[in-house]
Amino acid sequence: MITPHDELLIHQLPTTLDHVSQSDLRWTERIVMYGFDKTGEISIMTGLAKYPNRNVLDAYAMVTRKGEEARVVRLSTELNPQTGGLAAWSVGPYTYEIVEPLRQVRSTVDANEHGLSLQLDFHGDFPVYEQTAAFHRTRGRVREDARRFYQNGTITGWIEIDGTRIDIDPDNWWFGRDHSWGVRHGGGGGSLSEGANLQPSEVPDGVLYYMGIFQFDDEVVHFAQRETSTGARWQFEGEVLFPIGSGKDALPIIDVEHDLKFRDDMRVVESGTFTVHRADRTTDVIEVNPVCDFWPGLAGYDEYRGYAAGMYRGKDFSDSFTVDITNLDEIRQVSMLSETLCEVRMGDKVGYGLVEMVFMGVNPRYGYTDWSNTRTGTNND
Repeated sequence: MITPHDELLIHQLPTTLDHVSQSDLRWTERIVMYGFDKTGEISIMTGLAKYPNRNVLDAYAMVTRKGEEARVVRLSTELNPQTGGLAAWSVGPYTYEIVEPLRQVRSTVDANEHGLSLQLDFHGDFPVYEQTAAFHRTRGRVREDARRFYQNGTITGWIEIDGTRIDIDPDNWWFGRDHSWGVRHGGGGGSLSEGANLQPSEVPDGVLYYMGIFQFDDEVVHFAQRETSTGARWQFEGEVLFPIGSGKDALPIIDVEHDLKFRDDMRVVESGTFTVHRADRTTDVIEVNPVCDFWPGLAGYDEYRGYAAGMYRGKDFSDSFTVDITNLDEIRQVSMLSETLCEVRMGDKVGYGLVEMVFMGVNPRYGYTDWSNTRTGTNND
């Protein structure tokens, strides 16, 4: 069917823009904004996603306070018919708007019955950068075929919780965003049921995926790597970005080594270093000092309290709740994907950033012999 976006000269298929090139139910387009007060007092994750082959458009906002509790609002509606402006998408009280392409975006949650509202105005200080394409098959079937871009910048705006307003001081916040599209695997709609009688996916004996996005005054260091249980790398990307207007081109990263320590109760980074080898043959060691954690699974990346992103819930679904994130019985339900916000040091530079991680199964180097969180040996001491 014709949508407002069909006015634009952006078609790449001989069909309308409510369709994608395939019928895979996992096909998702998603935006995410995330960041934190550098003291660790408060962090935010919010976003919106559409699932054209599920007829679903959903959104969420999650505010985590003092490392103790998370306040979550989740929203969902039908995707079609698509209405609205050419650069804004809404689900209930949530709106995501492109103010200036590749430079400025805005997320807004209007006042609502759930008591959580906000306005976040993001201004890119560094250029957007594209992820290396992710394409993988398992047992003859596409497991992942996705692209995304990231950007770091300055955030302004406010948050209001149960009538208490918190104004954001842009000088004291670190903030980033990403935009992804394609066939996903894992959280955020990629693991929902597609019907019975499918051959189960292959399950490795262990996997370690990590991503670092570390911002300093004059550069952003970004990398991501996927490894087998023995440390064999099967996907890698990395580059160094310089501020918009600097006139400097991005510099590739050719390798990253990690030496990490993990919490005793969960596979979440407690401290450690990443050694970054740049294409100009220079090497830097980045020391990671965690400030606070947040858990995307609470907001929909895992099924939690009867709902996950991408589930069809009709035209007007919303719910909200507060979670004690010190309660490990709750967090273990959504602990596959962890997000650790950090202070980082690289030589005499101090910055802030994010370590994203999926760490499961066997990993001899770090002393894990099964899928539990129990370590053996001294590799992590």
